[in-house]
Amino acid sequence: MTVNSLGIYEKALPQELSWRETFELTHELGFNFYEFSVDESDARLARLDWSYEERSRMRSLMWQTGMRINNLMLSGHRRFPLGSKDPAVRQKSVQMLAKAVDLCVDLGIHNIQMAGYDVYYEDKSALSRELYVENLTKCVHLAAKKNVMLSIETMDDPFINNLAKISHYHDLVKSPWLQAYPDLGNLSAWPENDVPAELENYIDTICAIHLKDSKPVTATSKGQFKNVPFGQGCVDFAGLLRLLVRLNYSGSFTIEMWSGDNGDEQAVEEVKAAKAFFDQIFAQVGIEQEAI
Repeated sequence: MTVNSLGIYEKALPQELSWRETFELTHELGFNFYEFSVDESDARLARLDWSYEERSRMRSLMWQTGMRINNLMLSGHRRFPLGSKDPAVRQKSVQMLAKAVDLCVDLGIHNIQMAGYDVYYEDKSALSRELYVENLTKCVHLAAKKNVMLSIETMDDPFINNLAKISHYHDLVKSPWLQAYPDLGNLSAWPENDVPAELENYIDTICAIHLKDSKPVTATSKGQFKNVPFGQGCVDFAGLLRLLVRLNYSGSFTIEMWSGDNGDEQAVEEVKAAKAFFDQIFAQVGIEQEAI
């Protein structure tokens, strides 16, 4: 039996709640922590520029409600990628990371999840890859100075779609402050990935895991990487979670879903159903959730 913490992604919860209501609901639904999003929208990117007073209020609410935020998801790099051909965009992407590190320090967040794209809206090339490596290295050094972990997510994009590729970039950067944040759905959707072997070979690089279902990439399909109901996709959750128990994985799990725009009541019911789905599998494979 292993003991792991279980969190919920911000976009799974109703979006019109106050922070206090959000944190209280997170605990009521049975989660140990909340996963914070800084995506490519102007509203969430603005969080990187919160004032001292805004950060202080957020931190106080976290303490008052007993809520912790394990991870900051910096998917805003899709809009401002590290590998962009535009020097101004690259400069902004590194500045975003620096601001995210400072926000994590102020809020007590220890891990920034980075999307594994060199570019997203631009054409990929050897140059975009090289620029990505150069700026990823800068980002890791910025984070290391303040003891904040950076972790690359396995993606819905072939640029970084498995743990072997993350390990390669880790070896190029050569820093313990760059690790892996695998998404079981993204890993499982790519037919070339031997997911159990990936987890076995790179377990020592994994600092957190996303629980998400997906539909596979095939010769005639680009796959489906979002909004696949749990249990209706290609992820063998029972097998992979049992394997992680054998490997004594003790990091966190986050249920990643996008129910928050479906109306408060429906969103809550969908999160409850997802929690029940994983409660059953946890009991089956020998995972005990950390006490709330």
